Amino acid sequence: MDGTVLVADDDRTIRTVLTQALTRAGCRVHATSALTTLMRWVEEGKGDVVITDVMMPDGNGIEMIPKIGQDRPDLPVIVISAQNTIMTAIQAAEVKAFDYLPKPFDLPDLMKRVARALAQRAPHKGTAAPVAEVQETGDLPLVGKTPAMQQLYRVVAQVVNADLPVMITGESGVGKSLLARSIHDFSDRRSLPFVSVTASDLTDIEGPARVLAKARGGTILVEELPDLSAELQARLLRMMDNPGEYTPRFLATAQTDLAGLMADGRLRSDLYYRLTGALVHLPPLRERVDDVDLLCSYFLTKETGQDGAARPLSDEALKLFRGYSWPGNVRQLENTLRRLSLSGRSGEVTRAEAELVLGGQPQAAPVLQGGQENEQLSAAVARHLQRYFDLHGPDLPPPGVYARILREIEAPLITIALDATAGNQAKCADLLGINRNTLRKKIADLDLEVTRKRKLM
Repeated sequence: MDGTVLVADDDRTIRTVLTQALTRAGCRVHATSALTTLMRWVEEGKGDVVITDVMMPDGNGIEMIPKIGQDRPDLPVIVISAQNTIMTAIQAAEVKAFDYLPKPFDLPDLMKRVARALAQRAPHKGTAAPVAEVQETGDLPLVGKTPAMQQLYRVVAQVVNADLPVMITGESGVGKSLLARSIHDFSDRRSLPFVSVTASDLTDIEGPARVLAKARGGTILVEELPDLSAELQARLLRMMDNPGEYTPRFLATAQTDLAGLMADGRLRSDLYYRLTGALVHLPPLRERVDDVDLLCSYFLTKETGQDGAARPLSDEALKLFRGYSWPGNVRQLENTLRRLSLSGRSGEVTRAEAELVLGGQPQAAPVLQGGQENEQLSAAVARHLQRYFDLHGPDLPPPGVYARILREIEAPLITIALDATAGNQAKCADLLGINRNTLRKKIADLDLEVTRKRKLM
């Protein structure tokens, strides 16, 4: 690499590491712990790329980017931040930062981004937009340091002001509605209404007109799209085609496999494609275990921060939480920590306290490893289903429970049977007692991977 890189970070270790790595790569480096020094260098015409932290002793690095854009529109700025929230990523995108990386960052990855910035630096069109005054919304925090969440931040930052319809998928409790609300609150439509719509809002012929009148060109969120009947899907499509005087932005959420629903004829393909201008998936908590620490700290502080210091989790309690499957995702974690904060005493939250609370919640058995080795399949299924219903508290689960449960049982059954027959579909169909063509259709519908082995064991 050839060029001069300006580094602004109040952490001496980070400045040293970046200086050494960039120098070895062939760059010249100027490093500082103050934004005032960085801005002086920029005004003097120094530097080909800027790397800046957000929270600095003398200011906010993101807030400096519009000024840099005015003075040096050809100077790319890479933002690095320990604030692992969606707000940071969106603010960086709003002020036209060249790139954004969370701390702790992967050094080789950062070096690649610096090389790309040096190679692609060119004048940006227009002036950088001012930083929006935005806050986290809702009661489930969109925070995370895992690659899955950082990728989510980048996608959301790109679609916030793209004015495209967005489909948000994910399991119950991951925060789909919160993410939809965040997209609205960070967008150019933030001053307009945000209207959440369920099947009941569209059941009568005047429903769509009332929704459009209430939205007034803001954002309309269709919650759990698969819950809409064929008639309501047609009504929603007509509403999108004829929005009236003010055209709103449409967002939608879904828990289930939309491709499977389209294949079964339960979801209109034209409606699906109209609503998926962008597709955003919120990962379940079990797939981002490294975020459990952050979320626990957030919720414990939220529950006790007003009255005193939050009770931290002991190492053993945190280990238990990290190993738990969290079928109710972030919402279940929040409720669990709320119970711990209400019932706990002083000092750390112990593993025994955590086990006591988790013991009465859905799917606690995999963590607590109760003695159920001899349990009949029907009893295990009944126990799992009861926990599934209990998870929704006083509310009923979304409609379509029968099909969803059968699908969840069917997929592992066929997968295990295929593995047992070494991927031989004829033998697998015979083992299951179904027609071979039926098996092929189920493999396709369930999107199962079939691997043939050389011989049966």
